[in-house]
Amino acid sequence: MMKSESYITLPKGFKANGVSAGMKISDRANYNPEMPRNSYLDVGMVLSDTPCNVAGVYTKNLVKGHSLVRSIDIIESGNKVRGIIVNSKNANAAVGKVGIEDAEAVAAKAAELIDCRPSEILTASTGVIGTRLPVDKITSAIPELVSGLTSDAEGAHDSEFAMMTTDTVPKEVSATITLSEGHTITIAGQAKGSGMIHPNLATMIGIFTTDADIKAPLLKSMLKDAVKYTFNRVSVDGDTSVCDMVIVLANGESGVTIEEGSEDAFIFAEALRGLCEDIARMLASDGEGATKFVEVEVYGAKTEKDAYLIASSVAKSPLCKTAFFGMDANCGRILTAAGYSGADFDPEKIDIKLSGLLVYQDGIATDFDEEEADRLLHEHDIKVEIILKEGNCYDRMFTCDFSYKYVEINGSYRT
Repeated sequence: MMKSESYITLPKGFKANGVSAGMKISDRANYNPEMPRNSYLDVGMVLSDTPCNVAGVYTKNLVKGHSLVRSIDIIESGNKVRGIIVNSKNANAAVGKVGIEDAEAVAAKAAELIDCRPSEILTASTGVIGTRLPVDKITSAIPELVSGLTSDAEGAHDSEFAMMTTDTVPKEVSATITLSEGHTITIAGQAKGSGMIHPNLATMIGIFTTDADIKAPLLKSMLKDAVKYTFNRVSVDGDTSVCDMVIVLANGESGVTIEEGSEDAFIFAEALRGLCEDIARMLASDGEGATKFVEVEVYGAKTEKDAYLIASSVAKSPLCKTAFFGMDANCGRILTAAGYSGADFDPEKIDIKLSGLLVYQDGIATDFDEEEADRLLHEHDIKVEIILKEGNCYDRMFTCDFSYKYVEINGSYRT
């Protein structure tokens, strides 16, 4: 059951907050209450009252941000944690060993005020690569951050806004689910991400919380399965960044334990996957400069790999994406992207549909209704269906169009 309002602190025992350390705005005296909240909040925290089991998945980029590297070490050690502190505007990446030291300093300041070990506070950073983290600004803001931690919706939303960079909308989800014996537990999640997004993970940070008690190995297995066909099926621009991770914090405050192999584990895993898909769709829809949400589906491939290769190729093709922006039913671009994807298929058997309209059949362009195609492409949501007639394998990708705004955003990202 989806909540009417979703926020990260809905599970029992979690608090959150977000504040300004002056990275998004250089002078807090310039703060204007009419400004959107994500335009000035830049340090956020999600904290559990009690220690949590934690699991994470991370970017496959060989280059990794220092805040992320520190968190990976903590998570993979199997130790419990209390929460995570996230900053935007600065990726804390490509600055050398001082980057780890800076992340440690941020965690240590928060831990001092919370009265826990620094190793119980995970760190995450997102923003410009290659600039040292402004530690003094962040640590100066942490007392306000910690003192304002709350389970209320406002603090939770502020923690989400503090994560956001070029995002235009927050991405928050939740569900309360009933387990096999009538017990209920809650899962909530939030994420940031708008550009540099492509499997495996991208410029996104995702945080999920639950009040179920789940051991870390089972939690990780469920998270990996949930991410595979959701977050790892989003492509905004074909780039994969260096600071990206998705974590799940499970504090057990509901009093309900979920065991491996149980019916409850299946129910929980399905709910987590559904929430991940909801956010994945939000990420693609809010791609930098996007005006369209595009779902690319591939049916009838010989192998799972072939289906993925074609879906991924179409989703990241600049020519396909600009055609979606221009509302141009130029399906030769889709056929071409499939052709160079590396997948094995017979081009003379392929069918292509645009939001249900058959535009290619058996590899030949149909005499489709251009006015109907124009009407369908003016919708915000567009579906591309590619039918190969080679086998029974299927895959899909969530993507968006490329607009003038995308170039504007990324042509001046550092400034």
